[in-house]
This record gives sequence, C-alpha cells and structure tokens, in this order.
Amino acid sequence: MWLSDRRHFLLTLGAAALTGCGFAPVYAPSGSGNALLGTIAVDAPETRDEQILVREIETRLGRPSVTRYQLGYTLDISEERMAISATNITTRFNLVGRAQFTLTDAGSGLVMTQGSVEQFTGYSATGTTVATLAAERDAHERLAKILADQIVTRLIAASPGLTP
Repeated sequence: MWLSDRRHFLLTLGAAALTGCGFAPVYAPSGSGNALLGTIAVDAPETRDEQILVREIETRLGRPSVTRYQLGYTLDISEERMAISATNITTRFNLVGRAQFTLTDAGSGLVMTQGSVEQFTGYSATGTTVATLAAERDAHERLAKILADQIVTRLIAASPGLTP
C-alpha cells in the first residue's frame, strides 16, 4: 500500500540519491562554503555602484578577519532607453549591468576562480524629476545587489574546488 503512493516513493528515492552523491549543505560545519566566510578581501570601490556591490558581498561573506583570498572585479553599467513617447520623451529606462570577477589566492596570486555575471533592472521616468531620480538611484542599488548575489553564488559553487 505504501508503494502505491508515488509521491512518497519518489521522495524517498530522491533523498537516497542525494545522500549517495555526496550532497552536503555548503554552510554546514564541515561544508565547503565555510572556507569563504571571513576570508575574502574585496577590492576597494571607486563609484557608488561599486560601493553597493562590495557592501553586499561583504554582508553575505563577512569582512575578512584573515585575508586568504582577494576578489577583484570590474563593474560596467549601461543605460538603455526602452519606452519612448510620440513626442520623443523616454518614459522607461533599463540598466544593464555586467560584473567580471577574479578570486585569487592572497599569498601566491594564483587564480582560484573567475567568471562574469550579467543582469538588468529598469525604472520609470514618468513622474516628477525628484521621483525619476529616486527611481534611478533605486534601480542602480537593486542592480548592484543582484550582481553581488550572483557573484557570491558563483563563489560558493566554486568553493569545493578551493583548497583549505
């Protein structure tokens, strides 16, 4: 009777497969993600967008107590006009952001992992000047947070390959 319920059977089968393949939480006490916490020094920001990116990375991975890795990055954000009225006034903008990153060993300078992430966000320009500026500023902040999340996700995915 128990086997006639496919959901229970499939869940049990899925759990058995995950335990057999070495699946383990990255932030478990012996997880590979713990090797990154408090060990990555991020390059100093030069712009507000970079400042938000660095702040969000440090929020997720912690500020380094012992610098084991150095995270370098380049951030490029461009603005595209998306909606244009009949009077040639732009009413909506998209911000397209791309961040390239390189994680190096602080001692040897050896590149541990590298990659790039890309995302976009938008804002409306139909309100007052103050509302449009606030929407633009918020869109920049959202984009930097999204890119930081993607970078941290890539670093965590690469963490099993990093030597402790």
